Amino acid sequence: MQGTATPTGTQTGASTLFEQGRRILEELTTVQGRAVMTAVLLVCALLVVFVIAPLAVRQLRQIVASRLFDGRVADGIELLGEYIPTTFSGITLRCVQFAVLVVSGLGLLVVWGLVDIAVTTGQLIVAAIPHLVNSIITVLLIVSAYIGADQLKRAIDRFSRGADSVTQHQEEVVLRVGQLVLFVGVGAAILTLWSFDLSGLLVGAGFLGIVVGLAARQTLGSLIAGFVLMFSRPFKVGDWIQVDDREGIVTNITIFNTRLQNFDGETVVLPNDKVSDESLTNRSDNGRLRLRTDVGIDYEADIDRAEAAVLSAIEAVDIVEESPAPKIIPKAFGDSSVVLELRYWIEHPSPPRKWRAVGGVVTNVKDALDEAEITIPFPQRELSAREGTATALRETMGDGQTEAGEDLSESQATD
Repeated sequence: MQGTATPTGTQTGASTLFEQGRRILEELTTVQGRAVMTAVLLVCALLVVFVIAPLAVRQLRQIVASRLFDGRVADGIELLGEYIPTTFSGITLRCVQFAVLVVSGLGLLVVWGLVDIAVTTGQLIVAAIPHLVNSIITVLLIVSAYIGADQLKRAIDRFSRGADSVTQHQEEVVLRVGQLVLFVGVGAAILTLWSFDLSGLLVGAGFLGIVVGLAARQTLGSLIAGFVLMFSRPFKVGDWIQVDDREGIVTNITIFNTRLQNFDGETVVLPNDKVSDESLTNRSDNGRLRLRTDVGIDYEADIDRAEAAVLSAIEAVDIVEESPAPKIIPKAFGDSSVVLELRYWIEHPSPPRKWRAVGGVVTNVKDALDEAEITIPFPQRELSAREGTATALRETMGDGQTEAGEDLSESQATD
């Protein structure tokens, strides 16, 4: 505020009013007269503040409530009452009481001959009125943004309860985007209200964005990747996923990171940019999962007979699905056995269900092959001696050990 500015019409009127008051009170030159006038002002102020103003505001509230506010307007006022710790009538009463106290204080300054101070104070109050209005509007905008964000959340919750296809993940995305738009709009409105130059602010924000972008590339990358994951939805909370060599159940998805709980009960926090950059496997997305188990049978065993026994054993496991049906695939010639690959499906895949199925298949297959007298061979190695091995041993070990060397050569030659 400039001290040498030319007084406005309102400020000149206030000065004239105080000058007239000074002339009226010039007769009150004695201390007794001023004391009497002070007492009168205080009594009048107290009557207005504690008696007249409350009665007037109460009557006004009843009139307005009975004649104007009904239907949606009344519902809106009731809604505001849930967030504001007072009522509009209470706010009005406090404003009236504050105005009466200010006027009474200025009157007391005039009564006691402090007219210059009273005039200066009045001019300051008049000059501050526009800023006071802006402050009130700013507070109302902030309160409106808070109420709007809460109502947006309630509206999304009501809509999701009525729509079976809306997931919690989609609710979170819509809520975050809506809140972002709401707060950005309110912030721009407040800046415009206080006459900020948004064009210069945008230019500065551009340079600031470059600096921040270079300094916080990883954080911004995680933020952008978080929005990409929320919209693309490669997985949701509760899914069983594997990101590179990390595996677990998704417990939370934020705009910065994804949280997994691995099978040891540990919480694994993965930045979203890492999740989007690495290969990702979602084992829960299709609602079923195929498992594979290898078993080896002896080379002398009948493969068809072994397949029949193994297939019956797999079908006996209750958690294994009948459709698609289990399959037995002769996979390879192993070092000691013919390898059969067992393929079977489970519904609603999860780590506990997977290992329950694998354990049941292994147990049943082992029992079935034992019952069918089909051997599951352990690793074996066939050894044989080349011609001349015994002669070399004799020359190395001596004549006294020739027989032992021959026995060793014979024992290494197997069928």
